[in-house]
Amino acid sequence: MDARKVILLVGALLVAAVTAFMARSMFADGSAPTAVAAEAEPQGPMVLVATRALPVGTIINQDSFRFQPWPEELIEGSYFIRDESNIDELLGTVVRTEITAGQPITQGSLVRPGDRGFLAAALGPGMRAVTVPVSVQSGVAGFVFPGDRVDLVLTQEVEGGGDGPALHASETIIRNLRILATDQRTETETTEDGDTRVQVSNTVTVEVTPRIAEKIAVAQTMGSLSLSLRSIADNTAELERAIAAGEIEMPDGDDPDAERRMLIEVAQRPVDTDTTYVTGGDVSRFQRRTVPAQSQDNDGPGSTAAQMAAAMLAAATGNPIPGAQSSARPEGPSVRVARGNSVTHVPVGGN
Repeated sequence: MDARKVILLVGALLVAAVTAFMARSMFADGSAPTAVAAEAEPQGPMVLVATRALPVGTIINQDSFRFQPWPEELIEGSYFIRDESNIDELLGTVVRTEITAGQPITQGSLVRPGDRGFLAAALGPGMRAVTVPVSVQSGVAGFVFPGDRVDLVLTQEVEGGGDGPALHASETIIRNLRILATDQRTETETTEDGDTRVQVSNTVTVEVTPRIAEKIAVAQTMGSLSLSLRSIADNTAELERAIAAGEIEMPDGDDPDAERRMLIEVAQRPVDTDTTYVTGGDVSRFQRRTVPAQSQDNDGPGSTAAQMAAAMLAAATGNPIPGAQSSARPEGPSVRVARGNSVTHVPVGGN
């Protein structure tokens, strides 16, 4: 191929490339502009609604509600509307009438702290309110607030009837108690920055069954009570344990609402069975594991190990046992025999 043909071929390729580039630019500039979807502005006032189902007795917190646009023609005077209501005043209030998820929260559906019947509204059906004295150590240093769930631990000393130190023991007597109030406060206090203010309480009011209320009354006379704060995830674990152990029966039928209500009720009930305990011997080798046993005064095999050890020590040393009955020592060689608290001298033959 001569040089002329090569030059013509290269020139044709350059013209084709330039033409293709120009055509592409023309189509790109003439294409329709991309439509950008504009965010729709919420229509109507913003009304406070429940984020989840709020049964009677629920203590309101930040996760219980949110604002949602609502048709203006359906607005009622009892609704809480944004920029017209102080939402901070709702924290710590209690649901008086059941509110379903997505339903507007009305002023009549809540009862405020200090109102008549507030504590009674916070109690579930068949439940009671009991106040427990606490301190800085036993009250989790003030990090217990209304709505939290705790375990109740009893610490006591058991004297027994024998010698030696008393048995130190602690026992978790009740689990999954709901805190209704700390001291006489049913709501948490916040700082100017919106942070929760921790205050040490002297008393804590919890929700219990009538039988558990009797147990707590007796436990306060036996020793000191302290609180153990539970994790939120513990309710699910406790529910799974109860289902696996067959302690609850699932409702008949395929009603998911009935099953959900039943599971929520079981997860929130206090438990006073399957208690756990720790003794002093579990903490230190120098502490007891059992209650001091009552000493026995009879002779023979019924004597305690402590009495036998004392008798053997007296026989070896020749010192009498305090309170022991000793026979007269005969003349000549003899053997000292101790049986419990009784010491006998038995003569032996020999010169």
